[in-house]
Amino acid sequence: MWLLLVCAGLAWLLRYENAPGAAAAPPTEWPRASHLLPSAEHATLVMSVHPKCPCTRASLGELAAIMAHSQGHVTTFVLFVKPAGFADDWEKTDLWKSATEIPGVTAVVDNLGREATLFQSQTSGQTMLYNARGHLMFRGGITASRGHSGDNAGRSSIISIVNAEGSYQSSTPVFGCPLFDPESTCKISGNEKNAR
Repeated sequence: MWLLLVCAGLAWLLRYENAPGAAAAPPTEWPRASHLLPSAEHATLVMSVHPKCPCTRASLGELAAIMAHSQGHVTTFVLFVKPAGFADDWEKTDLWKSATEIPGVTAVVDNLGREATLFQSQTSGQTMLYNARGHLMFRGGITASRGHSGDNAGRSSIISIVNAEGSYQSSTPVFGCPLFDPESTCKISGNEKNAR
């Protein structure tokens, strides 16, 4: 019985780690309503994140690797989605600190998820890459599974695109918590909610 429970638990964990979140269908051209200023000289990357999503730590680690290999060929924004009714600095978690410590990355407080919605993001870690002409080149995740760092098609594809190195995938699965679902694993307990 004990062995069966252990096996069932491991199977559930593997299924959870490898179950992708809802994929985004971002606009094929940079959204004109966005307040973000894309680069006219090179690619612009946008990542949408839930400030409390534990899976996103790995995505930010992969983003750091991308930035280290991009040779200044990409402008990067990380959107920290902030729902209505939360205290000031609610989004300033360790993930925010990690993002701001990556050279070349601009962390943005995305009030009400306005920008994330423009880019049709639904899952924390969703990453989009647009070229200098504002055309979508890549959408998806940059981890191979939920919360795991290491070589993956998303990271390799973005590095290939920004450095014009050859073949790449234009989309990959994204692994993370839902950005807007109050019943998700990123759900915040009632005592953390503090309306202004």
